[in-house]
Amino acid sequence: MTQRDERVLALAGLAQALAQVRRIADTGQADAAVLETAIDSVFQIDADSPAAVYGGEQSLRPGLLLLRDHFRNLSRDELLPRLALAVLQLERRFSRDPMAQRVHAGIVGLGPMAARLGTAHPDVLAALGNLYAGTVSHLRPRVLVQGNPHYLGQAQVVAEVRAVLLAALRSAVLWRQLGGSLWDFILHRRALLEAVERRLH
Repeated sequence: MTQRDERVLALAGLAQALAQVRRIADTGQADAAVLETAIDSVFQIDADSPAAVYGGEQSLRPGLLLLRDHFRNLSRDELLPRLALAVLQLERRFSRDPMAQRVHAGIVGLGPMAARLGTAHPDVLAALGNLYAGTVSHLRPRVLVQGNPHYLGQAQVVAEVRAVLLAALRSAVLWRQLGGSLWDFILHRRALLEAVERRLH
């Protein structure tokens, strides 16, 4: 697997996490399997490979399909690319900020509870949401999530959105660690599409 092929796995993780953010904000409900993959990735701090962060490449198929549609200009959600850009920009600020260490320590501290209850348990999601609210949400640019006000007025839904945003940020960090940059979307768009299609076959 080339480094670009590995990079698109991180990008797929980002895309499918943010698709869940959009779904939760609009409907108050997540896809349970995709949610679990996203939240599991937050706790995979020292994984052996990019695929291992997400519990295996098969878990990233929804995100790879989203990327394929995006790079073929077939994307149905106009807000999703903008949300992804905001998270990628936020990652640059986050990774240079001492706050990143606080987030790391917070995730490590929540590890035992996640192992005991399961990563998608409401208490774990609430704790991750609080961690995001107390740290990452103070950075600029802020990631603004649009959705149904009925659901975004509910504390549990807001916590879940923030927890999944933390997962999206984790994928953005991995993307950068694997050599990804915003220039890839301008200069290497075709190569990224080819890498996505290789992973889907």
